[in-house]
Amino acid sequence: MGNLTETPGNVTNRFVQPPWRVALWSVAYAVVLLVSLLGNLTVIWIIAAHRRMRTVTNYFLLNLAFCDASMTAFNTLVNFIYALHSQWYFGNSYCKFHNFFPVAAVFASIYSMTAISVDRYLAIIHPLRPRLSATATKLLILCIWAMAVALAFPLCYYSCTKTRPERTLCYVAWPRHSQDSFLYHIIVTVLVYVLPLVVMAITYTIVGINLWGAEIPGDTSGNYQEQLKAKRRVVKMMIIVVVTFAFCWLPYHIYFIVTGVNKLLSRWRYIQQVYLSVLWLAMSSTMYNPIIYCCLNSRFRSGFKRAFRWCPFIKASSYDDLELQTGHFIAARQSSTYTVSRVESSMEGMTSATAPLRLLLVKIYSVVSHCNNFTPKTMV
Repeated sequence: MGNLTETPGNVTNRFVQPPWRVALWSVAYAVVLLVSLLGNLTVIWIIAAHRRMRTVTNYFLLNLAFCDASMTAFNTLVNFIYALHSQWYFGNSYCKFHNFFPVAAVFASIYSMTAISVDRYLAIIHPLRPRLSATATKLLILCIWAMAVALAFPLCYYSCTKTRPERTLCYVAWPRHSQDSFLYHIIVTVLVYVLPLVVMAITYTIVGINLWGAEIPGDTSGNYQEQLKAKRRVVKMMIIVVVTFAFCWLPYHIYFIVTGVNKLLSRWRYIQQVYLSVLWLAMSSTMYNPIIYCCLNSRFRSGFKRAFRWCPFIKASSYDDLELQTGHFIAARQSSTYTVSRVESSMEGMTSATAPLRLLLVKIYSVVSHCNNFTPKTMV
């Protein structure tokens, strides 16, 4: 997020760093910028370009990827430059946007995760209740963004720049200065961190107990076990996403609360290094989700293979193409394969004299079945 507590008097140019330290921080932030943009834009492409990936959960993941990619593109580099030089180079309008957008994006991100946790809870604990439709999911995402804009609007309204002889500052000119700034940080911490994490902790705890600790006795059918494993994989992936988010943003919220309580800390010799560290950790949260999806979800992994198949060390197989095809096409192929296998088994009783005829009939049936069940692939 932006430098929300900054006022004209608490930033000086005494925090001058040696070139080697500037180079190290530049590399660290460049890694976040590259990995986050590349990973999240790929996630957006995988979901938007493949019909099979357009599920309720993935719509929220699409919104999450959009938030992360946008915050990386519009704020990470600017935040780093401003924190490094204590000099604002980007004008008054971008100052307002710079302080406004990260809060809105983080709000939309974490409440997308919260919506996924509630959706998983309803699907697993109350499977007979109606599920969210695609239209309802999109409306819910719009509502989340509307609330995000409302929460972040005061930052846009009160943000301004001030030019001094030695530098230009971008700060939030609250009416009551430090009191309003500290109160706003407490509100943001509760609404954008504590409250959604508590909701997700409750929902995922109940879901986890149901999935890992309450298996149906005697039900060992393959279909049931496969569905159970699929649900566990999705829940496990989302728990890792939430824990990663919580870990990355906790130091950031602690930093602003502590410096809000003790104003003298803002003049501590090493406070710039502390701020650059907590800022990097918070911004790095935008690059981990695509890695988690790729490692823990076979369809996203297939999508990443297809997206990066131009790399010499990445190979996309026909299985990866099949993973991203529509369910109808896959079902048709499975049905034709099953039917051919039944024809083969029914012919096993034929004598060796009729073996050539048997082989010919199987081939003909396979070709005809494939032609009848063929459906064009989704354009990507």
